[in-house]
Amino acid sequence: MAKEKSIKSGGTVRTVVPLGDRVLVQPIASGEGAKTAQGIIIPDTVDKEKPEQGKIIAVGEGKITDDGTVLPMRVKKGDIVVFSKYGPDEIKVDGEEYYILREDSILAVIK
Repeated sequence: MAKEKSIKSGGTVRTVVPLGDRVLVQPIASGEGAKTAQGIIIPDTVDKEKPEQGKIIAVGEGKITDDGTVLPMRVKKGDIVVFSKYGPDEIKVDGEEYYILREDSILAVIK
């Protein structure tokens, strides 16, 4: 069964349930900006080609193969993951930003 995330929005509780091999990720802020070896500070507003990090809030049931077999998810709720900045779809629920992405868009789990 898919693990879901209940989010309170405008006095009502909404439940976000990722489908299939998708996960719901809450992004982790990257900080104040990077500094080069020469001491130049690069603000976060500069388009960087680096992956993003986030915490998995909810996971789907798993990938369904052509023969109908469900492959279980390799990640779980609470995992901190690294993913491509171009992989996820952004959603906002009650002003909070979340990403929905497929499990194969996850590059690594941070342990």
